[in-house]
Amino acid sequence: MQPCPSLIECIATLPDPRKARGKRHPLGAMVALAVAATLCGYRSYTAMAEWGRIYGADFSRALGFTREHTPCAATFFQLFRRLDRGALDACLGRWQALVLATLPAEEATVVKAVAIDGKALRGSRKQGAPLTHLLSAVSHRLGLTLGQVAVDAKTNEITAIHTLLAGLLLEGWVVTMDALLTQQKIAQAIVEAGGDYLMIVKENQPTLRADIATAFADPVVLAGASTTATTHNRGHGRVERRDLTLTAALADYLTWPGQQQVFQVVRARTNLRTGEVSGETEYGITSLSAARADAAFILDRVRNHWIIENGSHYVRDVTFAEDQSQVRTGSIPQVMATFRNTAISVLRVSGERNIAAACRRLAAHPWQALALLGIPCSTTK
Repeated sequence: MQPCPSLIECIATLPDPRKARGKRHPLGAMVALAVAATLCGYRSYTAMAEWGRIYGADFSRALGFTREHTPCAATFFQLFRRLDRGALDACLGRWQALVLATLPAEEATVVKAVAIDGKALRGSRKQGAPLTHLLSAVSHRLGLTLGQVAVDAKTNEITAIHTLLAGLLLEGWVVTMDALLTQQKIAQAIVEAGGDYLMIVKENQPTLRADIATAFADPVVLAGASTTATTHNRGHGRVERRDLTLTAALADYLTWPGQQQVFQVVRARTNLRTGEVSGETEYGITSLSAARADAAFILDRVRNHWIIENGSHYVRDVTFAEDQSQVRTGSIPQVMATFRNTAISVLRVSGERNIAAACRRLAAHPWQALALLGIPCSTTK
């Protein structure tokens, strides 16, 4: 297996949108500085520019700059607004996919699964910025962002997901998503690309939902053709139980592309303070056959889907204050979101569990941030 290239090597392959005349700073150095500054908790291109000028010539040369001083905020602004956001996302997403592909052999049995969900850049949206809704693909393992596309205001996630899927290597992967993206064309695209899907079925697919609900209401249909799995969790002042039932009984009945099994998840929550019990039932469909996935496997994938919310979107908002950012020009909102995604992924790969604490530590030791990018150890301090 080939070793994974360092992040700095991947950044060096980015196409430069600038004209040769008047170009003063290498593109790779500017992007590397932006990612390193984000690792240290800096949240705007102005703060990145100030951070880059604190540590002197040795630091700037290590990043790849050829001049004594690193760029000012205006230079970062001009670059970021013109940067090809699609190329940037693709480049950094490929690096994260390569990281997953080169994980240690003893961990190779971990399921290759990716969660897809959307997130709005609320602060930028309030300023009237275009393309402030981003659709991301985040691996269940480590929570690495493998791809991201902007959703045009004139369309929606259902249309944008095809662009996102086209940029992912789906063969052998399980794609999880919520009910909004439960569409036949999306299922077909995933299957044709060699992947599998796990979709939640709600009222936006009324006929499919009714068929699945009817099957689970009939003991005769389920007899001898279903498996079950249960989990219990205690925390946040409540106990939650999840019961998943999985069956292939509708495999020859439903016409959904590639479908093999359907499932029902019953959730029951008990408030430990009041004793109040609440619950809900939801349904789903998957292209994974009974031979490849039992009830325990499906329940684990359903739960792990939310790594995209808890391990990515939440961290971007709380640790990096993404929703407070009001950048609004050109590609800047998505470019800054990509830097946040990359910083989170770099820290996850390095074994960090608390992203906020890691950023505080790196802010005090910036050369360590450069080492995480792949700057040779001989130049670090």
